[in-house]
Amino acid sequence: MKAILNDTYRPYPAPTARWIMRQTWHDLCFMHWPVPAESLRPHIPASLEIDTFEGQAWIAVVPFRMSDIHPRGLFAVPSLSAFPELNVRTYVIRDGRPGVWFFSLDAGNRLAVEIARKWFMLPYFHARMALAALPSHGIHYTSQRIHPNAPTAGLIAQYRPTQTPFEATPGTLEYFLTARYCLYTADGAGRVYRGEIDHVPWPLQRAEAEIERNTLCDWIPVQLPATQPLLHFARRLDVVVWPLQTLEP
Repeated sequence: MKAILNDTYRPYPAPTARWIMRQTWHDLCFMHWPVPAESLRPHIPASLEIDTFEGQAWIAVVPFRMSDIHPRGLFAVPSLSAFPELNVRTYVIRDGRPGVWFFSLDAGNRLAVEIARKWFMLPYFHARMALAALPSHGIHYTSQRIHPNAPTAGLIAQYRPTQTPFEATPGTLEYFLTARYCLYTADGAGRVYRGEIDHVPWPLQRAEAEIERNTLCDWIPVQLPATQPLLHFARRLDVVVWPLQTLEP
């Protein structure tokens, strides 16, 4: 874990408090589309500024799978420690700390969804999900949301890396989109929270994808450009998580 907790690559220092959870992310694909910031604004608390790169806002669909999820000092529980996850996210900033705002997080484990919704106040939804490895070193990924009373949403896609891994350089678009060490969320009363995370720099790879179906952004609603998204792949990343902190109004 010492390799993770290293402030030399972070835009601001990691928390001094003890982290509470660890997890590993596998076979992840960042699918990014440029979108108008005004289409995102109604869904994000006013106290959070939409973060843009050269004036452009972005939205991402991020499929991957998780493993080795467990609280600090405990062993992973088989029924909770590994499952697919699929996020829809954009980028916000507050107090000089750039972070992630999640529109939705679909997961293939009902109990994990219930725990995450309660403990981290994130918009998790239960989904029927499957991943399969492809001969091209890529992934075939399917997800269909089955959460009660939730907007219909799904993804069918294949994706694969096309180049060797690299670390994004500060100041580049790749760095802006991926070098995020906190998330923001809000409760039903409108209180905003920040949750810190830490990991080594992303081992990014250029990627390609065929997206057969993507209805994850329909409910926002935001019109994704009719162009291929900006694609990056990461084979594995170890992550530690801190508890949420309430922010002042």
